[in-house]
Amino acid sequence: MTQPTLILVHGAFATSFSFAPLQAELAFHGVRSAAIDLPGHGFAATFPHGYQAPQDLAEFTSAPGSIRGVTMDDNVQALAEALTRAKDSGPVIILAHSRGGATVTALANDRPELIDHMVYVSAWAPVSLPVADYGAEPEMEEVDDATLARALCGDPGELGLLRCNFRQADTDVLNGVKELFCADVSDDEFRIFLNSLQPDENLDAGGTEHRAQAGTWGMIPRTFVRLGEDRSIPTAMQDRLIREGDALTPDNPYRVRTLASSHVGWLIRPAEAAAQLAQIAAEVAAESD
Repeated sequence: MTQPTLILVHGAFATSFSFAPLQAELAFHGVRSAAIDLPGHGFAATFPHGYQAPQDLAEFTSAPGSIRGVTMDDNVQALAEALTRAKDSGPVIILAHSRGGATVTALANDRPELIDHMVYVSAWAPVSLPVADYGAEPEMEEVDDATLARALCGDPGELGLLRCNFRQADTDVLNGVKELFCADVSDDEFRIFLNSLQPDENLDAGGTEHRAQAGTWGMIPRTFVRLGEDRSIPTAMQDRLIREGDALTPDNPYRVRTLASSHVGWLIRPAEAAAQLAQIAAEVAAESD
């Protein structure tokens, strides 16, 4: 039985480092995995000197960032190169979290032959709308956008990127971020997570042309892992994305699983997620023989 490789794709402001605890648990299950940094992330990111403590906000909000100009197509190309290498060793499962789902969807449209199975963990799999437009939909009404807006700094138009100050001292903002993304973890766990994020993210979340296409994306077996305590992509929106994908390709619906987790709690406490992903890996291995 050929064991698949699980490729892990991070969300906004995150990096491959976010998956380290999960990869340890996956290894205990005998699952081979590789976490990928999208362009401008990880060690390719910019951490302006003004972001350190004590902060120089004027310098921080004006310093250029390496992620400026990075597009969805750049993300797809980088991910395709990684999957081409992984494919040499057997089947490939690609897992996307959060905003990473937009890149995986675009990749599946462009290079479906590289993917044996897709796993979306509370991730964007746009069908009827571009990713950015889902934010104005009724399923997102209860999301506290004001908290994120207060965390943003600098002018995105001038910087050519999104920049967040995750090291600020405003406890109201920090408490709001915790409630939005990981209300189910301790304060120490939250602060450790916060310090793993990078300040910059690219502006391009994908356009109309990057929505899921039935003839490519829709031909790949896929799983959606719902996060039942997610307040940033509420379960109502997750369920809508599942319904839209199933309606696009009714003969190839999502296999749906649920974790009792916030948006990032499953990355901080990954034991149950790893157990479920090991089951998916075993299923893909059996199907590939």
